Amino acid sequence: MATEIFRDPDRYEIIGGKKFIQHGDTIAAGIIKSSLMLLIGYHAQKNKLGCPFCNLELNFSAEDIFRPDFVYYSASNPETVFDNVNKKIHGVPDMVAEIFSRSTMKRDMGIKKDIYERNGVKEYWMIDPWRETIEVYLLRDGKFELDELYQNWNEDELARLTDEERAAIKFEVPVNVLDGFKVKIKNIFNWYIEL
Repeated sequence: MATEIFRDPDRYEIIGGKKFIQHGDTIAAGIIKSSLMLLIGYHAQKNKLGCPFCNLELNFSAEDIFRPDFVYYSASNPETVFDNVNKKIHGVPDMVAEIFSRSTMKRDMGIKKDIYERNGVKEYWMIDPWRETIEVYLLRDGKFELDELYQNWNEDELARLTDEERAAIKFEVPVNVLDGFKVKIKNIFNWYIEL
């Protein structure tokens, strides 16, 4: 599998041989992508663990050419080759995150998830910007299993919970391909970063 950035101003994906035009990002999707790049990308690059990308072209086959919202390639992945001369990456990414839009949500949850699974993506995040949730799937024995569903809670929602319910909430999501490095969920959805 080879990967390269689209040069065509018309952004599209090919899924099962059918071409789907990709429309521009919403504000929410832009914030989420920026946050993933900043939080996960900075940690990975600072520690020389790998490299993140947004909207990178993934060529699984002539029938399946995707542009995920976020991908991460581990430096320790022996299948990954960075070809700087031809501006391509060969190999399957370790992590993929897709941000739902009204036009892509069904494909992100269905056929694309199946293709990521079949090709060996180790970690798949499906991010819902409306409900502010993240479904994390991990590849185990060749199949994706739901690891956890994470939610961004606002102060009003937290105030309505009992102490016991609040104690059960997870406020961070681990990035499993980065040995469990954790990201605050609110930092993924907010337009600012809280340290």
